[in-house]
Amino acid sequence: MSHEVIALLMFASMMLLLLTGQRFFGVIGFVAATFALMLWGTGGEEMPFNASFVLFNWYPMLTLPLFIYMGYMLSESGIADDLYKMFHVWFGPVPGGLAIGTILLMVVIAAMNGLSVAGMAIGASIALPELLRRGYDKVMVTGVIQAGSSLGILIPPSVVLVLYGLIARQPMGQLWLAGVFPGLLLASLFIAYVAIRCYLQPNLGPVLPPEERQVSWGEKIKLLGAGVIPFLIFFSMTGLFLMGKTSLVESSAVGAAGATLAAIFRRKLTLKVLEETVRKTLGISCMFLWIILAALCFGAVFDGLGAVHGLRYLFLDKWGLDPWTVLIMMQLSYLIMGTFLDDTAMLVIVAPLYVPIVIALGFDPIWYGVLYTITCQIAYMTPPFGYNLFLMRAMAPPEITLADIYKSIVPFVLVMIIGLAIVMVFPQVALWLPNQYYAK
Repeated sequence: MSHEVIALLMFASMMLLLLTGQRFFGVIGFVAATFALMLWGTGGEEMPFNASFVLFNWYPMLTLPLFIYMGYMLSESGIADDLYKMFHVWFGPVPGGLAIGTILLMVVIAAMNGLSVAGMAIGASIALPELLRRGYDKVMVTGVIQAGSSLGILIPPSVVLVLYGLIARQPMGQLWLAGVFPGLLLASLFIAYVAIRCYLQPNLGPVLPPEERQVSWGEKIKLLGAGVIPFLIFFSMTGLFLMGKTSLVESSAVGAAGATLAAIFRRKLTLKVLEETVRKTLGISCMFLWIILAALCFGAVFDGLGAVHGLRYLFLDKWGLDPWTVLIMMQLSYLIMGTFLDDTAMLVIVAPLYVPIVIALGFDPIWYGVLYTITCQIAYMTPPFGYNLFLMRAMAPPEITLADIYKSIVPFVLVMIIGLAIVMVFPQVALWLPNQYYAK
């Protein structure tokens, strides 16, 4: 039996087992270990065993729990409440202003958290009730919160980019910088869509009533102070890393310590907040550790089969496809997989295969990491899996139906596809900043 056929059998076995509803890391780990034993006999059990040692010897893995802790500490300590009040006052007089302020809030949360979950939780619990109470269209604002929260996996410190860097063995600093302008581009496209639509249909996003707009300039300036703490934490974490003062792990520790000090300064660090933050951090971190462990085992078996070289031969030599056609096929495969897998699952399955092919085709793996992450954002919002769809369904008030949630994501998915196309056609949108910084 050829190695290509064995590789296809691995994929088919994995997909079949996923349909049984088993946990993802258990499925891919079981398939990898089983095929390792079938192919190489009793020595095959060394693959998952060695993969675990590779994982626990990865010093950069410490960044994951530290970043996750930082994000949850900031959200649990109520800093997001003050931020939303700031955007509420400053953007309320503009048609659709509260929706625009919500998107900006999501950008700030993304820069503090690195995960989509926290942005969704904050948007659904803080912003959504306020928007509905003020007469905003429920379908539009539901889409705003889902799209805005997806920015957390692109804007640094993105946990997804950290995972991509660990699995694809790419430098984290360059990946972070590469995500800045594409993340801001998507946020700008979201804002432009909301502003234009609310200008044409003012009933979708009415301005605040006059009595709520009568806030003195002194009060407005004072409210800007709500952004000082997040800025200081972000600068102390990312700025020190980019200046070469701290390593990646040290920067994540600075961010976690800064979030804790901010909670203490605001007198919000209670035993309940600390317990909730640690519990959520432990749960998410353990999930990532198990998934990466299974991914290493799966990738080791694939590498041993030579499946990467087989795919490269199939695409380039046998089928004669040009590099851009292959790249577009890869992105389409992400969109298809995104209908039933989450971002981490997709990364685990295809990164060991796609990244070497991307490099062989002459594309930049840093740029490709950004393309992958944007495609994950789209997958977050597309049914039937749609991670953000599930979260919104669980958090939304009763008046927002499942049909409303599905309708709300259509224009924002189209906007994301436009953003993805822009980054594909103009790679410098992602690569200019890291190239400028690391050229010094």
